Amino acid sequence: MTREIAVVAFAQTDHRRTSEEFSEVEMLMPVLHDVLDRTGLKTADIGFTCSGSSDYLAGRAFSFTLALDGVGAWPPISESHVEMDGAWALYEAWTKLLTGDADTALVYSYGKSSPGSVRDVLTRQLDPYYVAPLWPDSVALAALQAQALIDAGETDEPALAAVATRSRTAASANSHAQLRGSVPHGEYVVRPLRTGDCPPVGDGAAAVILAAGERARDLCARPAWIRGIDHRIEAHGLGVRDLTDSPSTRLAAEKAGAFERPVDTAELHAPFSAQEVVLRKALGLDDSVRVNPSGGALAANPVMAAGLIRIGEAAARIHQGESGRALAHATSGPCLQQNLVAVLEGDPR
Repeated sequence: MTREIAVVAFAQTDHRRTSEEFSEVEMLMPVLHDVLDRTGLKTADIGFTCSGSSDYLAGRAFSFTLALDGVGAWPPISESHVEMDGAWALYEAWTKLLTGDADTALVYSYGKSSPGSVRDVLTRQLDPYYVAPLWPDSVALAALQAQALIDAGETDEPALAAVATRSRTAASANSHAQLRGSVPHGEYVVRPLRTGDCPPVGDGAAAVILAAGERARDLCARPAWIRGIDHRIEAHGLGVRDLTDSPSTRLAAEKAGAFERPVDTAELHAPFSAQEVVLRKALGLDDSVRVNPSGGALAANPVMAAGLIRIGEAAARIHQGESGRALAHATSGPCLQQNLVAVLEGDPR
């Protein structure tokens, strides 16, 4: 890499079960204002804007164009969009800054899952010929993965309950989380997953600002430098995958340089408790690493924004001096099908 690029600001909504009184634009605008205010930048100062969202959640084509009203119609901007979690929008913005075409970038993402059944909407990610017509929902597929881990002797139900308890207890310190503090593990949703093993359904948005080189140091007292970032994908067919492992996460982490030196913090996008077990193994994380100090996706899981939030939360720990080297992970698709890993570092004190 010829340029150093950093996350210099991060903002997010208070994630809620429903925000039916707000449109996507009304939900997004305060977050965009907040992240710009943190740097003192105005929309005209941003060299590139990239967003992540899903038309399937909104129920209409090209819904992201309406969200641009939150950015502002004037002056004209250089803009792009990915039909993915905002973490992939950040990847596009990162490559844009690497080319030297821009020195700053605004990345945002949002999702409203409350208007419909997100479990059914997510079936549209599946193979359209053999799997999608069967309508297996996202929780049922995650339960298959959890049961595979239990059958392989890599976890059990009490261990999964402990993951959920730790995550939601950590969220007590996160004012933006949808679920905070002790939450009953509850009844089975799809065996072996109980309500505590599954993410809450809710609405939310997030935004980050990237900056290159000395511009980053001008905008942030302790930038979170992106030392490496990579994303990989598993085979589309669930039947040809080992659901107890995530080779794509391991490869993405290797290419991002995650294994070169230990990290002290990891924000993992694990919407289901069993997926944290898979990710910990793929990334080689032991108990010395603080995993999901924000509470993770088990505490708030706004679809299309939860992955970007993992990067933002990891960066915020560096901004605040609580972390020196952090790993952030984002996923999309059933059973950890697509995975992105970023490694962030702060300047030595």
